[in-house]
Amino acid sequence: DRPVSDLKSWSAALGVWGEEGRGLVSPQVMAYKKSEHGNEGDTGVLTCKNPSFPPVSFWAWYRNGHEVKPLSTTARRVSSSGNKTELRILKLNIEEDTGDYHCNATNSYGSGSAVVNLRVRSRLAALWPFLGIVAEVLVLVTIIFIYEKRRKPDEVLDGKRCLGLNLSGEAK
Repeated sequence: DRPVSDLKSWSAALGVWGEEGRGLVSPQVMAYKKSEHGNEGDTGVLTCKNPSFPPVSFWAWYRNGHEVKPLSTTARRVSSSGNKTELRILKLNIEEDTGDYHCNATNSYGSGSAVVNLRVRSRLAALWPFLGIVAEVLVLVTIIFIYEKRRKPDEVLDGKRCLGLNLSGEAK
């Protein structure tokens, strides 16, 4: 165990020592991930945490300046415990759910917040590169087919002339 004087100097150097010398500060909220990606129809989970002391007494989530209410009708669920909060969005929707979410923590010494960006991809997002490759192959096959059809007949080896000999085996 370290002496209290070491703890006080370490805390003072970091600027986290409270007014009463007990190491108490307002929440230092951090987003678990600054940007979260999800597919349309899946469940999205946004997480924030607070490593400082005292623990958070109240967590709130905001989007576009409005508080995200944990109602069952909105398919959004907030679960908070101590120094961690999660916002679960069921059945992600591109138009409704994409954007910046602010998690706000409050304790007896103040409040703090962090931002998590949620990006929702279309279910068909992985299909577009595949369709691009298929289209490219079709274009190449069409070009080769047209080129072969327009080729001059004497350029084609049809088995009648092979290595400069005609069918009778005589040299040309």
